[in-house]
Amino acid sequence: MSLAVDPRAVESLLAFWADAGVEACYADEPIDRLAEGAALLRARSQPQPVVVAAPPPRPGAFGGIDIGAAAAHARELAAACNDLESLAAAIAAFDGCPLKTQGAKQAVFSRGPGDAPVMVVGEGPGAEEDARGEPFVGRAGQLLDRMLKAAGLQERAFITNTVFWRPPGNRTPTPQEQAVCAPFVERAIALVKPRLILLVGGASAKSMLKREEGILSLRGRWFEWRSEDGAIEVPALPSLHPAFLLRQPAAKKKAWQDLLMLAERLDRPERPH
Repeated sequence: MSLAVDPRAVESLLAFWADAGVEACYADEPIDRLAEGAALLRARSQPQPVVVAAPPPRPGAFGGIDIGAAAAHARELAAACNDLESLAAAIAAFDGCPLKTQGAKQAVFSRGPGDAPVMVVGEGPGAEEDARGEPFVGRAGQLLDRMLKAAGLQERAFITNTVFWRPPGNRTPTPQEQAVCAPFVERAIALVKPRLILLVGGASAKSMLKREEGILSLRGRWFEWRSEDGAIEVPALPSLHPAFLLRQPAAKKKAWQDLLMLAERLDRPERPH
């Protein structure tokens, strides 16, 4: 008798392990690697047809776009922006991120006060965000708002993402896509001047902090985010993504602890100089 598998349960389990930093798993059935090797040796002993190799891709090319050149162009555009309105316009006009041509309806930049003491940086827009043009407005965003409000942070947070166009199928943005958008994120930090940064989700924490650990290892620990030129440093706290919390409600306690830690540091009296 075969048992029906709920695809939502499978998706939730895979998402849990991905957020935890697991990048490989065992197969369902044993595999005879010795037999595979023997077959490979037999295949190699046979004459092979001559194949003309395609020219190698240009270094730094991704999806038809030179990532290095696109990031440099983004840096030039971002540096010319003296306020958040012009930065939003520059992002919307930017053509250097491959995501812009992969089904996204519009650029999704930010919401929240432009002088907020806390900046929340997520991963990328989803379907609801793509439709409305604002980050974190779907189910995950509603949960984030409730948590920020409970911690006394809702009106004190500027919210954005590491990429500004919805990845196809709501997949995780790639490091290349994040690298192209990074100059705009950095310029947003320079303009908002937050005292603290909350990084929600593994993709955000890894990209912003240039770390390789999974989010369950990074969360709840303070790091220093630094601008590319090292001129700006802001304390940054990784935490669990609200979408992960919707799939794994038991993890909400850890995310709540992170928010309380951030709120305590934000309101901590400054030491006299």
